[in-house]
Amino acid sequence: MVLVFAESQKGQFKKSAFEAITYGKKTADAMGTTCAALVLGTASGADELGKYGASNVYHVAADSLDQFDSQVYANVIAQAVEKVGAKVVIVSHSSTGKSILGRIAVRLNAGSVAGVNSVPTADGAFKVKKNVFSGKAIAEYQIDSDVKALSLMGNSLQPEVVGEATAVETLEVEVPSSRITIKEVKRIEGTVPLPEAELVVSAGRGMKGPENWGIIEDLANVLGATTACSRPVADTGWRPHHEHVGQTGVAIRPNLYIAAGISGAIQHLAGVNSSKVIVVINKDPEAPFFKAADYGICADLFDVVPKLTEAIKKYKAEN
Repeated sequence: MVLVFAESQKGQFKKSAFEAITYGKKTADAMGTTCAALVLGTASGADELGKYGASNVYHVAADSLDQFDSQVYANVIAQAVEKVGAKVVIVSHSSTGKSILGRIAVRLNAGSVAGVNSVPTADGAFKVKKNVFSGKAIAEYQIDSDVKALSLMGNSLQPEVVGEATAVETLEVEVPSSRITIKEVKRIEGTVPLPEAELVVSAGRGMKGPENWGIIEDLANVLGATTACSRPVADTGWRPHHEHVGQTGVAIRPNLYIAAGISGAIQHLAGVNSSKVIVVINKDPEAPFFKAADYGICADLFDVVPKLTEAIKKYKAEN
């Protein structure tokens, strides 16, 4: 069996949970086995996970699991893996998944690979691939341990509805007491988090100042995209640090990444070069970002971005 931890936030499942279930189903098919989902704490609509390929949905309903503690979660997930006899456990490569994957692997004596982006091959040997060297190469790992632990990179595949809703089963495991006290949780509300965003509009120092950011937000709003920025912009306080994408910020894999006024330093490219399509707007024809772009517009962003926004508005109104 393949067991997938379906991550939720405030009782609602994140897009990454549906991606992980879809990935778990494809992994199970490659192994000739079944896929099950594991839900921790309060979460509504857990039966819907069956639509994405989970033949069983297990729920550990302890109220204490509504507050995330990596040690507690890893303990509970490891117990669940052993109880249902799973041979592969999958988590999302989110901040939550990153903090529990290693702990789960140690508890289960499992070989683990973080940030995978392709379905494993299981014909004789269990092998899986991931990007390495900031996306410049692809490495293939063979896991020989009895139990395998994987974290799935966001936006590696689209969630697929392949089945029907599945009845939720209560799973009885021992939930240890947390050794930490959470006094306050602050989250950015109202926008799609960058790691989950399929459309991203980003800008850099070419914006000249924070007072000009309205044209970027207008383009993002008409596209339904999430806004982002380069490191110098975040460091100078023009934009909040959670919008910083790059090697030292958030690594993203959107379907479309539009970069306006960003030169494309190697540190920035390292966090965005896994984007499916990259569009660069820059008036400097020597900007290194053009070498990584699928489409490049060598022009002043203050001319291009508003015109692009109006063109998209017109297209949407006519279609």
